[in-house]
Amino acid sequence: MSNPPANPPSNSPAGHNRGPGGNRGPGGRGPGGPGGRGPGGPRRDGRRGRDNASSQDDGPDLFEKVVFINRCAKVVKGGRRFSFSALVVVGDRAGKVGVSLGKANEVPEAIRKGTEGARKRMVAVQIKDDTIPHEAFGVSDGGKVLIRPATPGTGLIAGGGVRAVLEAAGVHNVLTKSLGSNNHQAVVNATLDALKQLRNRAAIKALRAEAAPEPVA
Repeated sequence: MSNPPANPPSNSPAGHNRGPGGNRGPGGRGPGGPGGRGPGGPRRDGRRGRDNASSQDDGPDLFEKVVFINRCAKVVKGGRRFSFSALVVVGDRAGKVGVSLGKANEVPEAIRKGTEGARKRMVAVQIKDDTIPHEAFGVSDGGKVLIRPATPGTGLIAGGGVRAVLEAAGVHNVLTKSLGSNNHQAVVNATLDALKQLRNRAAIKALRAEAAPEPVA
């Protein structure tokens, strides 16, 4: 009489058989198993896709740029406490631009506050095609910025905060010169002041018509 085999065959799928010692075959939870939790197996984490989906803004597509982030340290009894301020420029690249300074104890929160403030403070400026209608000189505190129109193909000849403001407003061909302080906030506000002075031909005609004296009967 023959003895039964030590390991009788099983009708269950090969991926669910238990070998000696209780370990599972391929597809189980052993080390390196595809889809498993052991070392070398890929993580089943779908949070990255959800984060991307939730970070998309349903509002209008605006140009946002952080010009400068400043760190301030306060010395207290237990050590130092840091706070941050972020200078943010926001625009629709079609004649609207806003500037704001956000402050918080963390950098992401400061940027968020600055972005929200810039969105609320957006103002309309007069631009002509992809340049400006005429020369303008803006002043804010110690910042002094000169902007001049340029022919197509010149490009955006500017840097730092001046470039950020002009790019957000939708200007592509312009000549600029910073003549005053190098403070980021002063330069940005001076550039915005120069843009507010711009007037197109129709606006200038309307102003002259209002200022013209009435004919004497």
